[in-house]
Amino acid sequence: MRNFSDLTEREILALAIANEEEDGRIYLDIAEGLRDEYPASARLFSEMATAESDHRHRLLEIYRAKFGEHIPLIRRQDVRGFIHHKPVWQMAPLNLDAVRDLAESMEAETQSFYRKAAARSQDVTIRTLLGDLADAEAEHEQKADQLRAENLPDNIRRREDQHARQAFVLRFIQPGLAGLMDGSVSTLAPVFAAAFATGNTWEAFVVGLAASVGAGISMGFAEALSDNGSLTGRGAPLIRGGICGLMTTAGGIGHTLPFLIPYFWTALTVAIAVVVVELAVISWVRWRYMDTPPLIATLQVAFGGALVFGVGILIGSS
Repeated sequence: MRNFSDLTEREILALAIANEEEDGRIYLDIAEGLRDEYPASARLFSEMATAESDHRHRLLEIYRAKFGEHIPLIRRQDVRGFIHHKPVWQMAPLNLDAVRDLAESMEAETQSFYRKAAARSQDVTIRTLLGDLADAEAEHEQKADQLRAENLPDNIRRREDQHARQAFVLRFIQPGLAGLMDGSVSTLAPVFAAAFATGNTWEAFVVGLAASVGAGISMGFAEALSDNGSLTGRGAPLIRGGICGLMTTAGGIGHTLPFLIPYFWTALTVAIAVVVVELAVISWVRWRYMDTPPLIATLQVAFGGALVFGVGILIGSS
């Protein structure tokens, strides 16, 4: 890896060409990934890719006039100071806000690259060249703003943002919430029943651990096998199943860990406090993402948790 200050004029221009080529491919990949669910945003990124292609042709004309036909392969990762962008295929399923932020950072980074390079150059020819490239990139950023206005008016953007939120809830929040509720509530009965039946914190911990892990495996498989997401839009089944299973285990483990404390009443008090926190988190998530009124969400979760908690104590004390 080399410092930018060590690059020659030819290498700087080759790097600029490579950057424009890579940015164009990234925009095309984003457009393809958004095409089915967000056609307006897909058109926007396709137009931005076309603008990158035009920009690249201008750079190639300058390079050919100064240095000939051969362009050395110099990429962002070869020069210190550039941001290493995550490949688009690793971001699937694409998040609208994430790809918009990526596009803005790419535009700002390229313009800053040219401006700083021009300011540091002592050669008049190089300074002029880099200044022209920075101006061209600024024009490209203005063009991107124009394309957003043409292809993504406020009403369409609001509709796509709403669709993105619904998809996020279906693919991540819903399976996670189902797992957290099952893990936090369903394991209350066996954990506290074992605690009151034996009076032994270690045995209560073992029962809680087994119940939590077992419930996590069961819920994970149930969620993954419920549907493949092709019709419901709920996303990849393995991801949903993994989220559901992990959150189920986490929900049960939360009020199981306090029973590692060897003092029974201390462990019991801490476990009850953890249960209160878990139920509060569930209520908040239902209010935040499921549009459930906060009071109703709290009462529903508290009532269900109290029933299961009471059953566990009743069975354990009998």
